[in-house]
Amino acid sequence: MSAARYPFSAIVGHDDLRLALLLTAVHPAIGGVLVRGEKGTAKSTVVRALSALLPAVPAVVGCRFGCDPRSPDPACPDGPHTAVAGQLVRPVRLVELPIGATEDRLVGSLDLQRALTEGVSAYQPGLLAAAHRGVLYVDEVNLLPDHLVDVLLDAAAMGRAHVERDGVSVSHAASFVLVGTMNPEEGELRPQLLDRFGLTVEVAASRDIETRAEVIRRRLRYEADPAGFAAAWGPADAALAERITLARAALPAVALPDGELRRIAAVCAAFEVDGMRADLVLARTAVAHAAWRGADAVEEADVRVAAVLALPHRRRRDPFDQPGVDSARLDDALRTADYPLEDPPEGPRGGGVGEPQCGGAGERSGEDHAAHGAAPDRPVSEHRGSAPMAPFRTRLLVLPGVGAGAPGRRSRARTSAGRTIRASVSEGSGLHLLGTLTAAAPHQHGRGRRGPGLVLHRADVRLAVRHGRESNLVLFAVDASGSMAARSRMSAVSGAVLSLLRDAYQRRDQVGLISFRGTAAQLVLPPTSAVDAAVVRLRALRTGGRTPLAAGLLRCARVLAAQRLRDPTRRALLVVLTDGRATHGGMDAALTAADLLRRDGVASIVVDCESGPVRLGLSGRLALAMGGGCVRLEELSADAVVGVVRAARGAL
Repeated sequence: MSAARYPFSAIVGHDDLRLALLLTAVHPAIGGVLVRGEKGTAKSTVVRALSALLPAVPAVVGCRFGCDPRSPDPACPDGPHTAVAGQLVRPVRLVELPIGATEDRLVGSLDLQRALTEGVSAYQPGLLAAAHRGVLYVDEVNLLPDHLVDVLLDAAAMGRAHVERDGVSVSHAASFVLVGTMNPEEGELRPQLLDRFGLTVEVAASRDIETRAEVIRRRLRYEADPAGFAAAWGPADAALAERITLARAALPAVALPDGELRRIAAVCAAFEVDGMRADLVLARTAVAHAAWRGADAVEEADVRVAAVLALPHRRRRDPFDQPGVDSARLDDALRTADYPLEDPPEGPRGGGVGEPQCGGAGERSGEDHAAHGAAPDRPVSEHRGSAPMAPFRTRLLVLPGVGAGAPGRRSRARTSAGRTIRASVSEGSGLHLLGTLTAAAPHQHGRGRRGPGLVLHRADVRLAVRHGRESNLVLFAVDASGSMAARSRMSAVSGAVLSLLRDAYQRRDQVGLISFRGTAAQLVLPPTSAVDAAVVRLRALRTGGRTPLAAGLLRCARVLAAQRLRDPTRRALLVVLTDGRATHGGMDAALTAADLLRRDGVASIVVDCESGPVRLGLSGRLALAMGGGCVRLEELSADAVVGVVRAARGAL
């Protein structure tokens, strides 16, 4: 017998998280909760405890889709259900979606057993059907392949799952409380996917000594006697369960006055959220909160609670902005709805924290001095780089060939969950059903088939070859020497790297950052999935001194060699941003180091940062020696033709 779950009421702290989960339990149409937090903050414990609070549900006997006998799904694949169909009352299910799940496991697929033995196309339901009228929990949702997250969030938003595959066309009800947890240190969700979650909550371990002591005290008591601990908190959990039931029953009667609806619109407009999803989520959350506190109508306090839970992940104007809602700005937006349209109150306006600043055109004279006035071999005093220019959408840089690394959105790869392109006898992953049946069909007469079904031999089995996209390791090597240190030029370079980092974030890449100046190269950021950490290091980058180009390239070679040993399937792309000068160590040493990278099969691209009326073309020579491509700094914009990294020898 499994141990009793940790009681929801026994959770210490995490007030916002508990409230968000309870409101979503009251009104599942809110769209789910995303829980962001560092490791060891009881995210999974809280979510698993929630299902025990939800009221037991009646279900049609024998229905694999959990239909409610009071209002069964007319399109249920196991239907139609008659009024006299048997029914049972069962606890709410907590269904967990594992990281390695396939799309077939999530949405369901053709029932192979019946297809092969009875010759019929029957549907085998997946996890979405099992979660109907329950809780669907996705731990580490940021590590889930994007196409699975899309399917998951579509079902959560529409309350239905649609399956069109393998000759099966099915639609069934899939209404559930969706909860995803993630550790931001392991990478972020794309903004498009963040927006699909109704609410988000940041959790962190308390720094208060008494609170931490109480967490340990309760956990040790639970581990010593799970059943006894759960029983002690049973009355508190029962009270919460009863309150959820009452709030659900009251929900349809809660009024949303026009004034509060206008307040919701004012808040969303003030925070410049994209689209209308935020307005709808705020409205549903405010109604749920009013029902939770037993009110007949939504008030300003309900809207405020809804905004705190629904806006943090939607106000991010850039992927690297920190989520959150400024309280003063929220108060100002809430008051706006109380004034006539032509006379809004004064208050803070403009973008949020973390927006990049643009370098001014009037800084050109500093660049001219650094690029042409100082001798190339004379050390230049160290200083911090200027603020990066505004980021832009970059051209696509992909690796040559077909890889087999972690799922992502950059380079082509053979994957276990991508688009099926063909059947194969020897390569692929998973069964290619149509290919297998087609291979077996011509031999049925000779195999003496009798009745329905097919006689299969091992030689008939065909595997599905699937192509998708992989994430890569994008290693940036930034020349931070004196020849690059002019304010406007370094601002442009930093803006370009920031743009490439944003692109890497959206394509689920790992990134690393190497800086070289003076006499050595420094690994500023070891390869990591926390792309936003690279932004912090980039903005603190120091510049000045000579250009140790050879040392920078050799450091890149060592880092990439170590990463190949750690993860041989993740392919790397080296992006070197430099003007090509090598004032420490010499150009011959730099070209020798570049040739070493080429012989190691490193796919690379050099971004030529040289400026001024006289151009030496040194970056082009460097790119040629590395066996990679070369683009000018101003050609990184996506307005240029999409670029593909030229194949390095042995890189396929």
